[in-house]
Formats: sequence, structure tokens, C-alpha cells
Amino acid sequence: MTDTTPNTITVRNDMQTIAFYNVENLFDIYNEPNKHDNDFLPSSPKKWTTKRYESKVRKIGFAISNIGLKETGKHPALVGLAEVENAKVIKDLMASKYLKNCNYDYIHYDSKDERGIDVALLYDTTVFKVTASKPYTVELSDDDGSPDYTRDVLLVSGILDGEAIHVVVNHWSSRREGEKETEHKRIAASDKVGEIISNLKLDDPDAKILVIGDFNDEPDSKSIKRLINSYNLFNPMETLRSFDRGTTNYHKQWSLFDQILISTNFFKTSDNLYEYYKANIFDEDFLKQNEGRFKGTPYRTYVGQKYKGGFSDHFPVYAILKK
Repeated sequence: MTDTTPNTITVRNDMQTIAFYNVENLFDIYNEPNKHDNDFLPSSPKKWTTKRYESKVRKIGFAISNIGLKETGKHPALVGLAEVENAKVIKDLMASKYLKNCNYDYIHYDSKDERGIDVALLYDTTVFKVTASKPYTVELSDDDGSPDYTRDVLLVSGILDGEAIHVVVNHWSSRREGEKETEHKRIAASDKVGEIISNLKLDDPDAKILVIGDFNDEPDSKSIKRLINSYNLFNPMETLRSFDRGTTNYHKQWSLFDQILISTNFFKTSDNLYEYYKANIFDEDFLKQNEGRFKGTPYRTYVGQKYKGGFSDHFPVYAILKK
């Protein structure tokens, strides 16, 4: 893998990239007793070996290092992650070939998610200082009343180049059992995010907030729309979805589940504060299948049990802020 961008790009100190990436089952090769990681062991049918794990970590690092590079000349300031197993895989990612010089640190909390996957936030310590962080549990229950554990919602507050911002990282419940059958779970997560935003605005009515994640819902879904309408947010991803473009592809249909929502005060004009500049799907060719019937869709690590050696079943998304 070589850099996708010539070195002639000027580093833009007046710009910062905020990214989100569902890295699809970034599990280490070790068995953790309370996690459903049996598919990702050297002895499993998938044969998840050290070599395969290290290859995936390196590839994910390469992808992250290139997000926003064409526009800003540098790696992202903040990267939300979904589907990381634990702190170890995040540390391995930060130490990998393409990220080791990016000055990243991370915020991560273990959740009780039934699949054993979490969200996290990478941040470049030279431009972002964390002031507070907290995981929020989304309370769900199964039909029999027992708890249905899912990923926590992660709030990280900090100072980006001297300016206070808040990042809310999400990975909402999947549609595996059906879109309508699982909608209530994503509505519950949406309500939790609303609660977080309300609390932030109680402390500071002009709080600048980014809500990023894999929502497992489209920009026009009820769970997203109610957040937009109730909390004065803007969703730049609404205009990006089309029949031939999205962040994940299932049965030859594109979905734009990965999104970045921003509070509308990112549109206030000022000489020295960050404003919203642009947002996009990071769907460069190197992240795509380049042949066969799935040509153009995300180049995955596995399809079923079959090892493909790719990146993830999702493309990253990003937004650029500009002073």
C-alpha cells in the first residue's frame, strides 16, 4: 500500500478532519471468556491468525491515515471507531505502520455488548485535549424482560485547537432481525443521544456537538430525523446517498448507515472558530472490491467464512471543519 495522495498537498492548519469508521470485527486472536469471539481465533473455521490480524490492522491504519488527506494534507484529528473488541486492538492500530507517527491516543470503555464489540475515539494529542469522557448505556430488554445488551454511546468532550467541542460516538443496534422488528432499539439509542445533547446544552447553550456513528438507519429514518428536528442538528449525509453510492452494501443495495451530524452553530461565521466546510464518504478505489459481481462495494476481510483480506464491510465517512 502506498500513499494515495502526492506529497505536494499543503498541510492546512486552518482545517481539521473528523472521521468515523466501522472497522468490521476488529478482534484480536485471543479468547476472552465473556465475549463472543470464538469466530476470531486461530482454531476457528475462519482461521483468524496473527498474520491475518496484523494485515487487517495495517490496512485499517492505512485507510485512516488517508481520510481527508486530499483536502487537508494530514491525517484526521478525531476518528470514531465501531466494532473494536478491546483496548489492545486500538493500541495495536495506533502503533501500526501508517498511524504510529500520528500522535494518536484513544478513549474507550468496555461495554456489555453481546457480540463483545465497542465504540472508541482516536484523537491527535497535538490538536485535541480531552476534558471529559463518559459511556452511556442504552437500556434495552428482550421479549422476556431480560436485559438486551448493546454498545454504549460514548461522549468525549475536549478542546480542538483552542475551541470546546463535544463528540458523541455511536453504533446502534443492527437490522439483523428485520428493520421494523428492531426499530425500537435504534429509537432508544436516538433518545439516549437526545438526552446527552440536552445535558450538554444545559451546561452551555452554545455547545458545539458532533454526533458520529454507524446508526444502522438511513438519513431519512425516524431515529435520525427526530434527532435532527429536536436538537437543531444538520445532517450533511442526506445529500450523499444515491442508488449507486453509500457506506455499506447488502444484496446489491446501498445504505448510508454511517453518518456525521453536526450542531448548526458550526455554520456561524467567525474569524477564529471552526465552521462546517464539507462532508463525504471516503470510498476511494483501494477500499473497494475491484472485480467480480461485488465490484465497487467495500472490500471486506471475510465474506462468510471465506477470507478475502480486505478492510471492512463499511466505508468511512468524514467531515472537514475550517477556520
